[in-house]
Amino acid sequence: MQPSTPTNTHSNTVALTVLRIVVGLFFIVFGKYKVFGTEFTLHGGFEATLRDFIHSGAYPFMVPLLQAILAHAATLMAFLVAYGELLIGISLLLGVLSRVASLFGLSLMLAMWLSGGYPGPHAAFWMYWGASLNWSILALCFVVLIIGRPEDLWSLRRLRTSRRPH
Repeated sequence: MQPSTPTNTHSNTVALTVLRIVVGLFFIVFGKYKVFGTEFTLHGGFEATLRDFIHSGAYPFMVPLLQAILAHAATLMAFLVAYGELLIGISLLLGVLSRVASLFGLSLMLAMWLSGGYPGPHAAFWMYWGASLNWSILALCFVVLIIGRPEDLWSLRRLRTSRRPH
């Protein structure tokens, strides 16, 4: 294992920053169409996704929860998802509260994974991992952002703290 040198440390900081910004851009795109369009929130897009999950993708223990959301809080949950995705993206892009945003992003990815990534009761072990790819990759990105120091470079937080008088 190589000792940490300023060059290695800087390369890791740049890599983590690029990851933060790229994931932020993805979530801005995801959230933007949901917040500024009405198909997802007001015209059945969220409900259709839930129905699809219930019928063909949810882990069995998630089905009652998804049915309850569909029956009692679909519109509210659609708005929470839409604005949540947009706020996660903005937070990551700007480098403000990135770890908090990543915690919410990880929670969302885990919920999506459990709601839509079930390959069936008789699937081979590897199929569980294959079925999770839509969400597990982003979940791992969020884990890295939670563990690391994602705001050390190119962030508003870093800019604000560097301008404070000492």
